[in-house]
Amino acid sequence: MKTKWILPLFGVLLLAAVQADEKEKPREETTAGWVKHPKNPVLGGDLGTCFDISVLKEGDTYRMWFSWRPKKSIALVESKDGVQWSKPEIVIGPNEKTDWENDLNRPVVIKKGDRFRMWYTGQARGKSWIGYATSQDGKSWQRMSEKPVLSAEKPWEKVAVMCPHVLYDDKAKLYRMWYSGGEQGEPNAIGYATSENGVTWSKHDMNPVFTPDSNSAWEKDRVTGCQVIRHGDWYLMFYIGFRDESHAQIGIARSKDGITDWQRHPANPVIRPGNDKWDHDAVYKPYAIFDGRRWLLWYNGRKGNVEQIGLAFHEGEDLGF
Repeated sequence: MKTKWILPLFGVLLLAAVQADEKEKPREETTAGWVKHPKNPVLGGDLGTCFDISVLKEGDTYRMWFSWRPKKSIALVESKDGVQWSKPEIVIGPNEKTDWENDLNRPVVIKKGDRFRMWYTGQARGKSWIGYATSQDGKSWQRMSEKPVLSAEKPWEKVAVMCPHVLYDDKAKLYRMWYSGGEQGEPNAIGYATSENGVTWSKHDMNPVFTPDSNSAWEKDRVTGCQVIRHGDWYLMFYIGFRDESHAQIGIARSKDGITDWQRHPANPVIRPGNDKWDHDAVYKPYAIFDGRRWLLWYNGRKGNVEQIGLAFHEGEDLGF
């Protein structure tokens, strides 16, 4: 009788010990060499919800255009180290003359020639569109079209196109845009379009070009909010993957042409929510810059209803693909 009970009892105790260890072990907040900045969040607090950004480095200054939800506008801040930022200045806000720009957010800013060029998301009536503006100094912007330059027209785009990211291809003489399309709350997949002038766009025949991986629990629901960088022989995509609409993490993928055959990073997701911290529930919209020595990646994190901007680092150029 004694022998019959020893093994089952040992199994129960072992299972209890394993479960206790799992509860005590905190989840990993980063992988593949990424480290969150100890002073996170670097932007937010009294400003209210700050999210979905674009960053350029000019000389020794970082310039960040961010979505400022309480103002329904896009604001500019500047920094020498990417951590301490200046007081925000609204640079482009809602346009009462149109019916699609009641709320502005999710910009991308590039500099081509002597002008800054911004593609941004305009929202109204439960839908989203993409607009285009230019500037000589990055502060005073002129809209280049009263109408959106990109609208939701295809079935997969549903009611929203948003989160544009644009590169200029000098060889092809084309602007190349990766954008998110689908539902208004959080779009579902990533499409691709090209333009000669930044205003008139042609969508790719095989859109969407980047879709959720149904075999990956962390991104099986939807993918969105990408940044694409031309780096060496590859196009690197930093993107958001969703387990469900309320839980998001950040991954990396790469492609030779920026359109097809995307290879996901083996350690995805590389930036993950914190443990009972400011980014406990979700991490969103990555924007990365390689400064010659290390990668800096800004992202927005959410805990409850509070959304702020944080920073992560990766020493060295090799991201570990």
